[in-house]
Amino acid sequence: MRVTHLSLTDFRNYRTAEVPFAAGANLFVGRNGQGKTNLVESLGYLSTLGSHRVSSDQAMIRKDADAAIVRARIRHDGRELLVELQLNRSSPNRAQVNRAAIKPRELPRYFSSVLFAPEDLALVRGEPGIRRRFLDQLLIQRNPRFAGVIGDYERVLKQRNTLLKSARASRVREDQLGTLDIWDERLIQLGSELMDARLDLVGRLSDPLVAAYRSVAGDDHHPRLLPQLTIFGAHVEDEDDSDDETVTGSAGVATTEAFRRALTNVRRKELERGLTLVGPHRDDVLFELNGLPAKGYASHGESWSFALALKLASAELLRRESTTGDPVLILDDVFAELDQARRRMLATAVSGYEQVLITAAVYDDVPDELTAHTVRIEAGAIVEATDA
Repeated sequence: MRVTHLSLTDFRNYRTAEVPFAAGANLFVGRNGQGKTNLVESLGYLSTLGSHRVSSDQAMIRKDADAAIVRARIRHDGRELLVELQLNRSSPNRAQVNRAAIKPRELPRYFSSVLFAPEDLALVRGEPGIRRRFLDQLLIQRNPRFAGVIGDYERVLKQRNTLLKSARASRVREDQLGTLDIWDERLIQLGSELMDARLDLVGRLSDPLVAAYRSVAGDDHHPRLLPQLTIFGAHVEDEDDSDDETVTGSAGVATTEAFRRALTNVRRKELERGLTLVGPHRDDVLFELNGLPAKGYASHGESWSFALALKLASAELLRRESTTGDPVLILDDVFAELDQARRRMLATAVSGYEQVLITAAVYDDVPDELTAHTVRIEAGAIVEATDA
């Protein structure tokens, strides 16, 4: 799979843009703040339904515009698709494939990409929500149906939290909350499906992660991913508390039954706090290197290598499972962070992908083998495109 052409209207700093793409490596060069990342962000959104930079779609719509439009021509096995997305400021987003309307959440069925950027260091060093979002975006790419599962879970969670807050305010007794039991069953149904899918995904990432880490770091530091599920936790604290105690699982206990049991055990505490305290919205994944948590123990270089390896492992997993070919691999401002040796290792690691999109502020930071098709960008405009 590869992109052959990208058109933008009122996206970020682009009033309009028409960008041709080649097979293989495509390098976008320009000073910081000129719009390089905006180009690849638009493509990343098509495959993950989110930005790697902001949580709100509104930030991607150019100032004073009511909507932003992304159009990408995608080619696979001689077949070409026109994928279109309209981000609206005051109405629901809209999407089309070959001019036929689809739901925006179906876009990942038609286009697959994996983007790595400096912000991804937060996967290792940041809060649990960042790691949950990474897993959920990858789940959606593998099976777009999970966009609906996750959306439904979030709606049920919101309703349940509203009920808990209302019960706390009105001092309703636990035995008077029959309505809560109804929400519990729906929460358990959706949440168990999501947790099981995440567990399966973590397992499938394990081997590609080890190989990817070795390919970019040159060492085998035994990277591991260990799921931490709150439904098995002895204590449940606020998400941002540093002493949150969770464990990875309990042998022989099905997720559904464990979730039901956990909700029963924390019911009184939830009523006191007006908040759902267990479930996939509070889970985490522990990243380990050499048996130690990467967060807090790994050096900057090791953390960077772990995050990069995690994205390369994701790309490899999508490549193995996809019927539409390789995902488009996007490296946003990555090479400036690497020494010469690691630049070469990364160039080798990505050389087999059908299409790789790279952004850089300095042309010389990028190995020669990745500069065959170079596009220079200045102030939201394409000023030069060259082919070696």
